[in-house]
Amino acid sequence: MLSPLFEPVDFTDCPGWQDDHQLLAFQAFARSAQHVLEKPYKSGSLGISFDALAPIFADSRETLVETDEQARTFFEKWFRPARIVSPDTGDGFVTGFYEPEVVASPVATERFRVPFLRRPADLVDVNDVNRPEGFDPYFAFGRLTPSRIVEYFDRPAIESGALEGQGLEIAFVESPVDAFFIHVQGAARLKMTDGRLRRITYAAKTGHRFTGIGKILLDSGEVPPEKMSMQSIRAWLAEHPDKAQALMWNNRSYIFFREADVEDESMGPIAAAKVPLTGGRSLAVDRLLHTFGTPFYIHAPDLTAFGGDHFARLMIAQDTGSAIVGPARGDLFAGSGDAAGEIAGGIRNRANFYALVPRALLAEEK
Repeated sequence: MLSPLFEPVDFTDCPGWQDDHQLLAFQAFARSAQHVLEKPYKSGSLGISFDALAPIFADSRETLVETDEQARTFFEKWFRPARIVSPDTGDGFVTGFYEPEVVASPVATERFRVPFLRRPADLVDVNDVNRPEGFDPYFAFGRLTPSRIVEYFDRPAIESGALEGQGLEIAFVESPVDAFFIHVQGAARLKMTDGRLRRITYAAKTGHRFTGIGKILLDSGEVPPEKMSMQSIRAWLAEHPDKAQALMWNNRSYIFFREADVEDESMGPIAAAKVPLTGGRSLAVDRLLHTFGTPFYIHAPDLTAFGGDHFARLMIAQDTGSAIVGPARGDLFAGSGDAAGEIAGGIRNRANFYALVPRALLAEEK
């Protein structure tokens, strides 16, 4: 059953719908359509099921779409927009993320000392079957010991050497701040000192709750709300080197990475939906509520970071994140590199969320 949080409207109620260039969105949708031939997506709890999306995915694999107008016609044929009303505020909220690019060394040197680590052998998935009694239900990972599963080492413990000597290092970077923000983003392109271009992407995490250090700076009055951005956080860390590590250690969550090829430099990393992300068209959502591959039309009147006087774009749900919680909460993928970082770092905007609901699903509701 479709959640009552969805309020069906018409495409004419979506500001700027006719002006949006939607070919890139269709191409992103088609990548998900190709992936589900290997493994279907899990259905979100709000009612847009994978089964409802499956025939649309199938049609996208058979339909030739080469223009924005053809893309718009495709989406209008299969979907009807429904505004999502947040039960808490009524409004939606968007932030931005990107794929950083940083110089890295394949070995530790005097300059390059901060490692990215592979998943350790003693890190195990925790579920309803093996979860020990009293173990925090939030944790999806734990540490396997001879006697039981326990909480894994957190960021302070790992960065103090808890996993040294296990050969887990993938590569090394110079700045602990760069490494921290790559952990927050969950992926990075590494410009290796030997001339190669490599990519690391999320493999697992310790399981600890994510703590945003920006909120700590806000709550303490160190950064005023109107100036909060990734850039202002970086500036504060640079200006307070004696306090930087302590602030970053407030975020106990630690990410482990895996290596991935850079097959197409124009595309982003392969994320939670198992397809490469598309800059300006891929969206991270709450995967417990929404189904990957679902199109969302996002209208953020005050968001100008992508160019233009407002943001009004069709996006495809293709990633998730521990801070992305709620039905009208999204993280906009801005692309790769420094320019994308400048865009993503300043996005904290109210937005209207219009989920594109399969028309067949709405017909069943009647």
